[in-house]
Amino acid sequence: MLYGDLYTKYDCIIQDIKNRTFEVGNSIVKNDILFPQSTTVDAYSLISPACLNEEKAETSGVFVIRPYKDINGNFICYYTKGNIEQRKKLSKKAQGLTIVHLYYHSIKDENIMVPNKNEQDKIASVLLNIDNLITLHQRYKNRRKGVGKMDTYDGNELFYKYYERWVNVYKEGAIRKSTMQKYNLSLKWLKKLAPKLKLKEVNRITYQEILNGYAEKHERQSTMDFHHQIKASVLDAVDDGYIEKDPTRKAIIKGRTPVREKKEKYLNQFELQKLISDLNLKNSINSDWLIYLIAKTGLRFSEALAITPKDFDFPHQILNVDKTWNYKDNTGFEATKNKSSERKVQLDWQTVIQFSELVKDLEPSSPIFINDRIYNSTINDLLARHCKRVEIPVISIHGLRHTHASLLLYAGVSVASVAHRLGHASMTTTQKTYLHIIQELENTDIDKIMRALTSLNS
Repeated sequence: MLYGDLYTKYDCIIQDIKNRTFEVGNSIVKNDILFPQSTTVDAYSLISPACLNEEKAETSGVFVIRPYKDINGNFICYYTKGNIEQRKKLSKKAQGLTIVHLYYHSIKDENIMVPNKNEQDKIASVLLNIDNLITLHQRYKNRRKGVGKMDTYDGNELFYKYYERWVNVYKEGAIRKSTMQKYNLSLKWLKKLAPKLKLKEVNRITYQEILNGYAEKHERQSTMDFHHQIKASVLDAVDDGYIEKDPTRKAIIKGRTPVREKKEKYLNQFELQKLISDLNLKNSINSDWLIYLIAKTGLRFSEALAITPKDFDFPHQILNVDKTWNYKDNTGFEATKNKSSERKVQLDWQTVIQFSELVKDLEPSSPIFINDRIYNSTINDLLARHCKRVEIPVISIHGLRHTHASLLLYAGVSVASVAHRLGHASMTTTQKTYLHIIQELENTDIDKIMRALTSLNS
């Protein structure tokens, strides 16, 4: 269950969870109270606790409060959301302007007066029954009126038309423009591959045929991405009863073999040192300083472009990452790739000294690397010239991010710490991306284990 569900799917009570995932998040159990961690709306809306009424679930993007046995989680959620003064009081504990955050440590010492457990159970039960009645009446009313774009269903609706409606209802305005473009591209391919397929005709064979058709023109990873986007809409269709069984179960992902050899993804420490020594690090900000910052922090290109002087916390040697710069459309600041991407990146003292001098006279809220429109290809070309000049493998600007991560892993930094520093949504992403390095380190660990065991011989 994702943090956004607390705003869109549930009020005080979490039941009937329909989301599916193969990734492990934070395990939660019945009676746990969940708070969303961040929002772009306001602090008051963050005070939206909900209580889990199922035996267990997985979640991310929220923090969890596990009540004592004499506390009814449902009661606490009803009380908190229904008490305006209480919500206002708690909302003052939130932090941030553009993106507002709420942390557990900020509210953990707050006191709430509650009746005994028996009274809590009775009050929560009455309110829950009222909620359920309201929901049932609303559903009946909506069915009578035909309300809800996704509730109106024609059995003969074309599959791609359903997908188009699903994207407009659930994705439009909720995701970044670049991500929306990917959904629209998937729509074009779906229309091309199955122009006459009706939603009610989607089964395991017809769905696999769509994937096979897409795989003929794309590499396996692209096919996997296409599958994930289409699958999300299909699972909703199954949940809503439009399709009887899940046709995406056991889907086989195929794809073309990459035609061109992939570029070297990362540099070793010696090569990176040669690259840095060739950078033109003047007394004022330039593109070489952008390359340097990415090498030192592992930021994504769009994250680095969005850095402003006020994002630096020099006394604590921290760089705050909470936004990106849309360089593709040149439309300015945007939200980060995901909530996990909002993070604090620790800086070494040399970088702190260098950038404290570079940004001291700059406008606090303006991006330090943006003077005119900037292109990813321009920086990649500059980086390639530096690489060729010092005779090291040519990598992309994103390759510097891989370089940063690989150096940390080889230095013995844990996968969890690297995942947090890179802003990955989960450790699974880090493990998949750097599997070759992790396996190499595991082989080294095996040697260490064998040496340690050998020394125990009698």
